[in-house]
Amino acid sequence: MRILGLLLGVLLLAGCAEQAPPPEKFRFTAKTLDGAEFRGDKLAGQPAVLWFWTPWCPSCNAEAEKVEALAERHGEVQFVGVAAEDQLDAMKKFVGDHEMTAFPHLADLDGAVWKRFGVTAQPTFAFVRVDGSVELLTGSPTEEELDERVSSLVPKT
Repeated sequence: MRILGLLLGVLLLAGCAEQAPPPEKFRFTAKTLDGAEFRGDKLAGQPAVLWFWTPWCPSCNAEAEKVEALAERHGEVQFVGVAAEDQLDAMKKFVGDHEMTAFPHLADLDGAVWKRFGVTAQPTFAFVRVDGSVELLTGSPTEEELDERVSSLVPKT
């Protein structure tokens, strides 16, 4: 009986063990374009794609529908748009004009999230693996290239 009690105590303690904190780059809070709070630590431990864009960028405008379709196709991957280098109204207009409703967009008005991920140009994609590692890709890859990279984020079962 005593051994059973000890085992039960060990199991209960194991369930209370603290999880490791998320990598530093995910320790941020930002506002979405609609003013809701978004916590970056929610991205840790899951496949995700951050798309860094600006409303005035011709490449960002050209690929917006492609990114939206990609997010809809890959529901198992969390997509997040990170807009910067412009005003909130211009960011909202961009999202509305391109009918981007499949994922949240952050209003990174001071560029803090861009800095956190080391982004210096737009468009840039940050591909986040479940282990927290991040691979950046700046420029405008083809839809096939993006599809392949996003698919590789999902662990095979």
